[in-house]
Amino acid sequence: MSREPVGMVGLGNMGGRMARRIVDSGTPVVGFDPVAGRAEAAGADPGASPADVARRCRVVLLSLPDSTVVEPVVRGPDGVLAGAEPGTTVVDLSTADPSSTVALAQEAARHGVTFLDAGISGGAAAAEKGSLTITAGGDAGEVDAIRPVLAPIAAAVHHLGPVGAGHTAKLLNNFLNAVTLAASAEVMVAAQRAGLDLRTLLTAVNGGSGQSFATSNRFPRIVEGDYLEGGLTSRLMTKDVTLYTELLGRLGVPSLNASGPLASFGLAAHLGYGDVISNRVVDALGDLAGGVRIQQPGNHHPSREA
Repeated sequence: MSREPVGMVGLGNMGGRMARRIVDSGTPVVGFDPVAGRAEAAGADPGASPADVARRCRVVLLSLPDSTVVEPVVRGPDGVLAGAEPGTTVVDLSTADPSSTVALAQEAARHGVTFLDAGISGGAAAAEKGSLTITAGGDAGEVDAIRPVLAPIAAAVHHLGPVGAGHTAKLLNNFLNAVTLAASAEVMVAAQRAGLDLRTLLTAVNGGSGQSFATSNRFPRIVEGDYLEGGLTSRLMTKDVTLYTELLGRLGVPSLNASGPLASFGLAAHLGYGDVISNRVVDALGDLAGGVRIQQPGNHHPSREA
């Protein structure tokens, strides 16, 4: 028996990989991206516009850079709401401003459309493997209803609360991601200049109190020359940290630790690494330290980020 198609608007680094996972699971995808050929490359049936995708699908997933892109995709004359029938569910997998998410959900509700936020974590490799972690916001029953749609792309879906809670959790997670990646990059450059064996150092750190996703999943690959290309860029990381500081401002919580990653990923963008994976921040810091690179001679076993 054929399955109903799922819509996917945004077929870049993450959206394209997620669409391919859904297609490979046996569910057809109707996809739209302004870049020609991306829908076909992901195995999706190309839609003419976000509105066209919504007309053809009862569930529409969004994978877009930020709220400035999400808003016109949802609200515009050729946007999702222009084509969606009452009863449609829109799931925003983007990293977005929670206040914008709440406003979009209220507008969607006036059209009889359910709008859920579902921040994704795990990177491009997790998208390829279907092992993403999702933090979802919205009515619990509505989140449960779309779990089968998300099953091909996610190992876990955590319901955090009402609409906006999923994107709030994603910003908190991405801030920790940014801090640990920037700090670990700085440490690795320093360790290289100090003449330490970086493989041994990482083994020690990962057995001690300095362990993080960056030290356990990223830098063991980077020292072998594999930057895990295809994931979150330095420019997008800077955007996410900026959204985090704005969120904390609305919450009345001091943000004392954002200056480090903002400086690090801003530097990376300034030095020409803005549109490549944020792991290249280690090269930006290395440039500032006189051209330091942390790749180690010897066995080279490139692999993908877990």
